[in-house]
Amino acid sequence: MKHMRWLFAVSAMAIGLALAIPASAQDRVTLQLKWLPQAQFAGYYLAQSKGFYRDLGLEVVLLPGGPSVPPSDAIASGAADAVVEWMPAALAAREKGIPLVNIAQMFQRSGMMLTCRRETGVRAPTDLKGRRLGVWFAGNEYPFLAWMNRLNFEVAGASPDVVIMRQGFDVDLLLKKQADCISTMTYNEYWQVIDDGLKADELVVFPYQELGVATLEDGIYTTAAKLADARTADRLARLVAGSLRGWDEAAKAPAQAVKAVLAAGGQDEDHQTRMLQEVLRLIGAGERGAGYLDLVTYDRTVATLLTGGSDPVISRRPEGAWTRDVWEAARKYRK
Repeated sequence: MKHMRWLFAVSAMAIGLALAIPASAQDRVTLQLKWLPQAQFAGYYLAQSKGFYRDLGLEVVLLPGGPSVPPSDAIASGAADAVVEWMPAALAAREKGIPLVNIAQMFQRSGMMLTCRRETGVRAPTDLKGRRLGVWFAGNEYPFLAWMNRLNFEVAGASPDVVIMRQGFDVDLLLKKQADCISTMTYNEYWQVIDDGLKADELVVFPYQELGVATLEDGIYTTAAKLADARTADRLARLVAGSLRGWDEAAKAPAQAVKAVLAAGGQDEDHQTRMLQEVLRLIGAGERGAGYLDLVTYDRTVATLLTGGSDPVISRRPEGAWTRDVWEAARKYRK
């Protein structure tokens, strides 16, 4: 806990000093997103298009992600000042030496599910034994692996309990019956399955949120070194403030948010509109408002990632992996 207290003290001092430093015109901040342009990031795109970042003296560059662009690599290489990342991937990267720190938690609930064809006979998690399961990698596999650990299912070796199939970012494995179940998000791939012809009553879903193995997803992360610099800490506080305003506006004016996503390169207006509706359910208001990291859900995420098996996602409880100082400073900018 000493390291965590040190981080809080340093970041609080840095932000406090920064608030007294006049911002130069259009301070540049680069935010690496987790995936390609879509409504999962509508709040950021809307904040940019409506000038919310500009109003705070920022020039924000939003970098699209993808399967070959792990956010942790982007920040480690210096290509980004902050990243949107899932907490399992962030904590795993932290344990491997990239000192990511959560400065705002946008998604309060998990949207991840395992979606199965009902005809396979899968009805309960125990029925997954011996099945072929589609799994995303590039950091998205960690919640699944933690769940398998909790079920005491071996996922590797000569005789694994489940057959993991590396899933592309589509739903073909399920449609072509190459896998019994695949990974889906409530706001994206599940609806692709429906749009491609399968009916809801032909599917069985296992929402991680309802299984007690949910882990926190989209949050904004930076590094401890960046938080220790007064000017950078101040820019990050303004980034969070503008992003929160963007998400607030997205809830009030979803059509405008979808247009911002489409202008950034998002595809299929109807799909983006439906995605945004689902994403807004995941954001919620939190205990103290959007972006606030609730320690109950944080502790549950950590406990899930530490759960059982010979190869847990993380091997020890992280220290210094979050701070609310930036979020608190962002609130001042929003007044």
